[in-house]
This record gives sequence, structure tokens and C-alpha cells, in this order.
Amino acid sequence: MARRTFHRAPEAERRHDLIEATLDCIAEYGLEGATVRQIAIKAGVTAGLIRHYFQSKEHILQEAYRVVIARLTEKAERVSGDAETRLRDFIVINLTEPVANSRSLSLWASFISRVSVDPELAAIHREGYLSFRDTLEHLLADFLSTQGADSSPERCRRLAIAINGLLDGLWLEGCLAGELFGDSELVEIALTSIETLLGISLKLVDAPRADG
Repeated sequence: MARRTFHRAPEAERRHDLIEATLDCIAEYGLEGATVRQIAIKAGVTAGLIRHYFQSKEHILQEAYRVVIARLTEKAERVSGDAETRLRDFIVINLTEPVANSRSLSLWASFISRVSVDPELAAIHREGYLSFRDTLEHLLADFLSTQGADSSPERCRRLAIAINGLLDGLWLEGCLAGELFGDSELVEIALTSIETLLGISLKLVDAPRADG
């Protein structure tokens, strides 16, 4: 197990480093195996230092899940350009690296198994889901209005629910068995399916840059 090098750092940076070490442990050992001791070893610190920043293992797991959810959504929420470009890029980003990869799947699967029995994790999950869906609803409303189509809140809400379900399924397929699909195949399937839902074409262009 690779061990991070200890260095003195401001509190925010130290918390960030400890959460990263936690995510490394979860990806490697799962939630149960990510003990405070293992996290300390991974971070190159003492268990006491972890308890200084986090009240308990449950607390650091909750903060780690916030980071997982943020990383699955924040890049897609920062799309720019005209209404069509923003909607299309939102779709593409959610089905390509770094959002869609084996590590993202491993972390998501580890946490999702606990969401139904842990109220705090459930609240974090709900918050992330609603934020993602709200972003998608606004993107749809902007795009549909530019096309002169029905962009009512109820229609955009229902479309966002359907598209979110579609993206979830294709994301899972890509993370689990990406080698079974051609380049951009899942993206093309998503765009074609969404075009059918909207009744409007979305042009496929090059995927947004991973560092964009």
C-alpha cells in the first residue's frame, strides 16, 4: 500500500489530504477495511491526528462521500457555451473520463451499499442527486426555450429524471465493461436516446477536454 509523505500543512490542506487517504483506502479495501489505522498509515500520520480533525470514522466517511459526489457532478456543472453546447457537454462529461472510470465506480459502489441504512450518507446522497438534477433541469429549460419548444418546469423535471436514469445506466455500463464498447459509443447512444426524448437533434462534436 503506497503511503503518503507527511508534511506540515494548513488545516484545510490537512483535512483534504486525510480525505484523499480515506478514499484511497476505500478504493483498495472497501468501507469496512478503511479503518482509522489504515487511513493513518496511508496518510503517513498518527491515528490521533485524524481524530483531531474528524470526530469519528463515520465523520470522515461522510466527508469523503461528499467529495465523491462532488467529483461526479462538479465538472459537469461548470459547462459553458451556448445552450446546446452546455447540454451536450454535460452529457458527454458524465460518460467519459475522469467521471466514468473504475475508481469512481469502486468508490460509488462502496458508499451506495450504506446509503439505505445510514441517514447521514442518505442525506448527502439526496443533496447531490437534487443538485445534479436541478442543474440538468436548467440546462434543458435553456436549450428547449432556444428551440421554441415546451420548456415548462414540469416537462423539464420529468425529462431530467428520465435523462438522469439513462446517464446512470450508461455510466455504470462504461465503468464496469468499458472495453466492450467502441470509442464514444455510449455517448452516441446517450445523445440519440435524449434526442428521441426531446424530439430535437443534438450535434455530436469532440468530447470536452478532461482539463477543460
